[in-house]
Amino acid sequence: MRIGEAARVTGASARSLRFYEDEGLIVPGRCSNGYRDYCRSTVDRVIAVRSLLESGLPVRMVRELLPEPAEGRADTADQPRSDFLDEVRAYRDRLAARIAVLDTRKAALDAFLDEAARARR
Repeated sequence: MRIGEAARVTGASARSLRFYEDEGLIVPGRCSNGYRDYCRSTVDRVIAVRSLLESGLPVRMVRELLPEPAEGRADTADQPRSDFLDEVRAYRDRLAARIAVLDTRKAALDAFLDEAARARR
């Protein structure tokens, strides 16, 4: 299928598909006229890439998780490496720490607004 159809099927924009290709995350086939040709396995890989990116992983980590794409086929990782999983856990822990800081700041702002509202009464 061509890029427009692949975009529709995967929910990714054509621009995103080109970006994934530029980043080495997918390797669509090429028609004789040079148009990209997305086979089912490449479409499946796009869906996996989108899922990983939407979970917050940076492109670099997604690239490390997924095996190298081969033209015309897209394998998925059966068992992620333990060092990769450690890196994902560390990334998650950094996010959790940032969320904790933001929660503290939000609570402080809520307290300020509550106090200001009481003072206006």
